[in-house]
Amino acid sequence: MRSKPTLSFWQIWNMCFGFLGIQFGFALQNANVSRIFQTLGASIDDIPVLWIAAPLTGLIVQPIVGYLSDRTWNRLGRRRPYFLAGAVLASLALFVMPNSSALWIAAGLLWVLDASINISMEPFRAFVGDQLAPAQRPAGFAMQSFFIGIGSVVASLLPWLLAQAGVGNTAGPGGIPDTVRYAFYFGGAVLLLALGWTVLRTREYPPEVLAAFDDARPPVEAARPASMVPRRSQALAWLVVGLLGVLAIARFGLDKQLYILAGGIAAYGLALLASGYTRSQGMFATIMRDVHDMPATMRKLAVVQFFSWFALFAMWIYTTAAVTAVHFGSTDTTTAAYNEGANWVGVLFAAYNGFAALAAIVIPQMVKRWGLRISHLVNTTLGGIGLLSFVVIRDPHWLLLSMVGVGFAWASILSLPYALLSDSVPSEKMGVFMGIFNFFIVIPQLVAASLLGFLLKVFFGGQPLQALVIGGVSLIVAGLCVLRVAEPVPSLATAPAARP
Repeated sequence: MRSKPTLSFWQIWNMCFGFLGIQFGFALQNANVSRIFQTLGASIDDIPVLWIAAPLTGLIVQPIVGYLSDRTWNRLGRRRPYFLAGAVLASLALFVMPNSSALWIAAGLLWVLDASINISMEPFRAFVGDQLAPAQRPAGFAMQSFFIGIGSVVASLLPWLLAQAGVGNTAGPGGIPDTVRYAFYFGGAVLLLALGWTVLRTREYPPEVLAAFDDARPPVEAARPASMVPRRSQALAWLVVGLLGVLAIARFGLDKQLYILAGGIAAYGLALLASGYTRSQGMFATIMRDVHDMPATMRKLAVVQFFSWFALFAMWIYTTAAVTAVHFGSTDTTTAAYNEGANWVGVLFAAYNGFAALAAIVIPQMVKRWGLRISHLVNTTLGGIGLLSFVVIRDPHWLLLSMVGVGFAWASILSLPYALLSDSVPSEKMGVFMGIFNFFIVIPQLVAASLLGFLLKVFFGGQPLQALVIGGVSLIVAGLCVLRVAEPVPSLATAPAARP
């Protein structure tokens, strides 16, 4: 057996450059989709359920694409066919979305856009493992993180920059401003060109060559004792709770968005029930059993992840509506004030990504001084205070200070939970458990999509600013929950930044 060749800086640059385009698409989506939905007539109550495409497609698409790309080999290679297919579909969605003539069209295109980006993004993680020897993988992930930061900052700023250049920032009723339309056109081109560069400027090892390298590790399927198989009584309990929730929502006329939460609970019960009736070692059965058998540390960190990503999703959904209404004084999407505020949200999102890049330099020093748990508590608390400060700050320029805290929380969420997890996961099952860990990025977003609109309408008079308050409290709770996790041997094995 032999080691993989050492790649040069520019070879690593080429193989990671596609992430610039991927993150460009995600950042445009995060900063502008709520604005597009509102412009096309969506009410504040409806926005969360319209956003459900993002987490749901990630939950479904990523494991399927990962499974298929492991088994693909053709003239383009193993992972690159998925890079190219996702790039073409995502670029088309970016070109078409700002020309949507109706809300349902925009909502459908969000499904297409998010699914397509996920098709390209998922194989990138495995691509680093395929191409780089273990000693170079940190450099590969660091390069991906660099392109994540650059793409996020530029894409989030783009509508604001276009407005400063004199591009029209308002439109008639139901019309998308030119600043948003041209930003999406530019983003579609960047995504296609960046991923095309990686497809054309890299090569992949054939399966037989890849298997001959000394870092190849064939999967090991271990038999599980019967006691470790999910109990049917547990599965039935989840299923019954979900079905009762559906009946209660229908009987009492509750918010229809709650069907997402109740349906998700019932679906999990069905999945557990199905896995309990099979002894198969296939993908579905293996994942469901590993969900049931995850280590205790992982279970505790799942709670931390839940509150962290619930808060982030609240911020992504409601910041545009909150800032335009409170800090710029307009809910009318045809006014200059609303569109100026919506552009400013792009600046704020660019700012927190920029501050996160700076925080990534500081966080290792925090860990050396305070350890992983206390560092994460400090950072998520800073993020919580940042979101809570939206209530008291009225000058929108001072919201940049709020984004400092959010940036520290974002950088910490993308790294420290993985460092806490690493010592509790057996190396031979690292991949599947890391995949399962990503469920706890997606699930809180689905809960937020189903629950936030209901909470705002019932308890907060439909005020979107209160969603940021909920998010701020949720970040602080996430930090407190991390204290339940045991501190591992001091080290900072950070994971690469990634979007659910």
